[in-house]
Amino acid sequence: MRITIFTTPILSPILHWLSVRMLKALGWTLTGAMPANTPQSVVIAAPHTSNWDFPYTLMVAFAMKLNIQWMGKQQLFRFPFRQLMLWLGGIPVNRSQSTNLVEASVQTLQQAHRDLHLVVPPEGTRSKSRHWKTGFYYIALGAQVPIVLGYMDFATKHSGLGPAFLPTGDLEADMVHIKAFYAAFQGKNPDQFVND
Repeated sequence: MRITIFTTPILSPILHWLSVRMLKALGWTLTGAMPANTPQSVVIAAPHTSNWDFPYTLMVAFAMKLNIQWMGKQQLFRFPFRQLMLWLGGIPVNRSQSTNLVEASVQTLQQAHRDLHLVVPPEGTRSKSRHWKTGFYYIALGAQVPIVLGYMDFATKHSGLGPAFLPTGDLEADMVHIKAFYAAFQGKNPDQFVND
């Protein structure tokens, strides 16, 4: 498993300390925690409506001492930023073609030798999207790891981790449960978040 900013010795504890203080100074409150005995998971990141979601997600992950990796469009990984984005925990996604991203993500989670939480924005874009992509669901189902409902509510400045559950294999029923949880939250650009 590659070294990321979250697993870099010495730097990681410093960034935890800085993130806790920065979020507090900005008026944010963190709630919830990763369930005990959950070394790997798929964490939903929603609502995703702004570029500001990225630095806040990193700070929340540091503040909560989570080792995360996240999926982003491959354009973010172009030269000269590729190595930086990989070090920040990024996994490039080519949205213009069908790939075996789900299978590769399943293998990454199954082969992890330390805690690893894969953060996936289900909208797949910060632009307005009427339908959530289901890759996160099939990754969790294939790896047999919980789905953790991570959120960032800009209206109340609350962020953190909500409930966790193992996907049942009934996508439609599970998505009703997931979307009900997110109904109360607002992204930075609330008109971009469609939860139906």
